[in-house]
Amino acid sequence: MGPREKVLAGLARQLGKPSGPAGLAVARLLNRANRGPVTGAVEAAAVRPGETALDIGFGGGLGLDLLLRATAGGTVHGADISATALARARRKFPANLAAGRLRLHQAGMAALPLDDGQVHAALTVNTVYFVPDLAAAFAEVARVLAAGGRFVVGVGDPGAMAAEPFTGHGFRLRPVAELEEALATAGLKPVRHERVGSSGRAFHLLVSRR
Repeated sequence: MGPREKVLAGLARQLGKPSGPAGLAVARLLNRANRGPVTGAVEAAAVRPGETALDIGFGGGLGLDLLLRATAGGTVHGADISATALARARRKFPANLAAGRLRLHQAGMAALPLDDGQVHAALTVNTVYFVPDLAAAFAEVARVLAAGGRFVVGVGDPGAMAAEPFTGHGFRLRPVAELEEALATAGLKPVRHERVGSSGRAFHLLVSRR
């Protein structure tokens, strides 16, 4: 592997699991680069005051911030496999953690440390590329969702993602139809398919309901 490929592979690893000083830089980058998709995902989840929400793979923490605002009086859970992302969130939201409004978990989508049916709205943006078993992961999300609970999956357009040089290093770029099928198999009924942007390669938001 040449120098360029090593750099790209390192970037791909950091995007999947931010770690150390480089991971902190990536987390800040994610907040800027993903602002539109994350904001769109929170809006699509239709979170209401007093509800319990969940951000899976929250990365830089933008989604946590938006969910805390949207669920005034409610609870937000943040799950991420990255210790660096968790430490950053603890520094960024100390008051919400102390008040019990924010609860953080080092966990992936397929093993959520939450009770059955306790979440009203969940979202995950730019994470499914790193999930090997979608069936197990989406079934786990369905388990923690309350009846009628909403789940929003945000994913880059597969064609646009395939053109990025770093996605050849460990990214699983699945067709959108495959994601929709996996959601339905998990008992998550499709509600709508939104796009963030106007081009043919705009970001995808898949909204489903338990």
